[in-house]
Amino acid sequence: MEFACSHVVCNWSPEGSLMGGSDEGGSGLSVYPCSPPGEGGTTDPGVALRLSVTEHMYDNRISVIPQQEPGLVPPPLPPRRFESQKYPRRTSLPPPPPPLSSLPPPLPARGVEGQGEQSIRLKANVNVLSLSVGRLVDISRASSIQTTQCPVMHCGRCSAALSSLSSVQNTQETAVWLCEFCGLQNTLSTSGPGAGSKVGSRVRGAPRGRDVIYLPLQTDQDYQNLEDVMVVFCVDISGSMSVTSEVTPGNAMRSATYVSRLQSIQDALQRALSSLLNTSPLRRVAIVTFNDEVVVYGDGSGVPVSLRDWALVDYDYLRQRGQQYNTPHCIAESYQHLSLRVKELREHGATALGPAALVSVAMASRFVGSKVILCTDGRANIGLGEMEESPAPFSSTQSPYFYRQLANEAANKGVIVSVMTFEGTDCRLAEVGLLADQTGGRVNIVNIGTVATEIQSALADNILATGVTATLLAADGMYFPYEECNHCLVRDIGNVTEGVEITFQFACQPDSTESFMRRDRLPFQLQLSFTTRDQQKVTRIITEQRRVTTSSWVWAGSLNMSVLGVHCAQLCARLTMKGRVHEAQRQLRAQQVLLKDISEQRCNPKEESIYGNWINTMTTICDDLTTDSQALSDEAAMVVYQMKRASSVGQRRRKQTDMVAL
Repeated sequence: MEFACSHVVCNWSPEGSLMGGSDEGGSGLSVYPCSPPGEGGTTDPGVALRLSVTEHMYDNRISVIPQQEPGLVPPPLPPRRFESQKYPRRTSLPPPPPPLSSLPPPLPARGVEGQGEQSIRLKANVNVLSLSVGRLVDISRASSIQTTQCPVMHCGRCSAALSSLSSVQNTQETAVWLCEFCGLQNTLSTSGPGAGSKVGSRVRGAPRGRDVIYLPLQTDQDYQNLEDVMVVFCVDISGSMSVTSEVTPGNAMRSATYVSRLQSIQDALQRALSSLLNTSPLRRVAIVTFNDEVVVYGDGSGVPVSLRDWALVDYDYLRQRGQQYNTPHCIAESYQHLSLRVKELREHGATALGPAALVSVAMASRFVGSKVILCTDGRANIGLGEMEESPAPFSSTQSPYFYRQLANEAANKGVIVSVMTFEGTDCRLAEVGLLADQTGGRVNIVNIGTVATEIQSALADNILATGVTATLLAADGMYFPYEECNHCLVRDIGNVTEGVEITFQFACQPDSTESFMRRDRLPFQLQLSFTTRDQQKVTRIITEQRRVTTSSWVWAGSLNMSVLGVHCAQLCARLTMKGRVHEAQRQLRAQQVLLKDISEQRCNPKEESIYGNWINTMTTICDDLTTDSQALSDEAAMVVYQMKRASSVGQRRRKQTDMVAL
């Protein structure tokens, strides 16, 4: 777990009505313009680092007083005159100072008494943590982490796990664990017949590390061949795929040529087949095409199966035909057949995208870790998932729910779906992209020159774990804005590939702020449950504690720009996709100011450029959406989906390093 701030800022409060308050009642986070006293920084002249006497000692506003110009600096005070006749020399020690509580407030800096203070109220929440889920679920790289086959010991109320932070009181008859998250007293072991000498043995044998991996007991399971997965190419061959684009030749002496979308797909598929043959000869590959019917070629060696008319609106029938289709052979045996089928493709007809996607997912679902790569250039206009305003003869009335249902089914089966559309078209990518968003796939808009590269990138995304669920616990009295009003948050992640990074933000309930201020540290625990590629059900539990701030003054230079930037992109993308555009705009404005303050204190041009561009791009998209119900264009939907999968610069650098090492 990587936190954006070294401390928990207890008195941050959200703007708006997240906790039932109003905009007027919410106050934002204050950020030091320089290092705070006692934190290695110095107090610059002319900068007030104290609160007004009318403010609460924990008020989260900062008084920023501008630097004095040379011409406005007042003259120094004249030296005092000591008149011995009136003021005789003191011969005794002065009386002791009054108690601290009765001391008057400190005087403001000279020269600014009448100038007033500029009160800045930043709305950004710096209580953010980031999880590199792709690395956490890869237990092959966790050889140094403590592992055990003992069962996890959970709290009876909040489901927190016994950890290194837990305090267990052992007596002759019982062992009691006072949960550090909710305060419940859990009886871990009781006395029984013959148990006198074994009281607390279960507790003493339980792992108590900060990071523990709980593995299942060894079973006699069949050997799992991790290469035994399937790749299904689901290709649009409707009439619009005949549209051509000009290709500039590399040689200036040659004239320009025109290539159709289908021709570019055929060339990209031939390259992909050759790459799979060389790198993964045991991989199973199948081809499915669609226009006004769905044709299943499989590995190309058998007779194609055509699905048309009424079959295009029967969900159960399409799924059954896909599941029962003959299992394709590995590409080492089927390469020639597949290559020939690709060459024979011709464009014509309508676009039965939904039925083809359903059949492809059903075929791939027989092998965990399989991929479906969907390539199209038009809006679905026939069968399940059709999105035309005027219904076709065989159209579905359940289109708004079809793609979400199919995405959930694919995620539950451990199948990745990547969606690629051609630029200049309107495919309703905001809806079709759900297939990729919920399964861990890619969403992209390609052209005839980039489609081959994007297909290769989609093939490189390998599933590390399926059924991933993250449970994040904080101290009772905290909550997770936009997600959960309780101190326990459960988020279903689904399929995880390398490089996946997710973020959370947390805050303190207003009525718990004072009690948290009196505590030295607050606990946090991540419980990550997942199934590995070899079908092991694993739980990884990480427990940490963070210090609590005594005020909400935070030095901007100490904040983690990477965590905040990624969180801003992911959160605003989620809000935008849900239609909560105004809330996304408020978050973007707050983050723009915060990232500016961070960059002024700790300049990092590369990170500043990347995260700044993210915020500017999302701001443009939100500004274009005049109403919360307005549909996203394909270009905007692609950006939003990519922002939901944003990862930090450091994460990308680690991924590149790992690839070089391999």
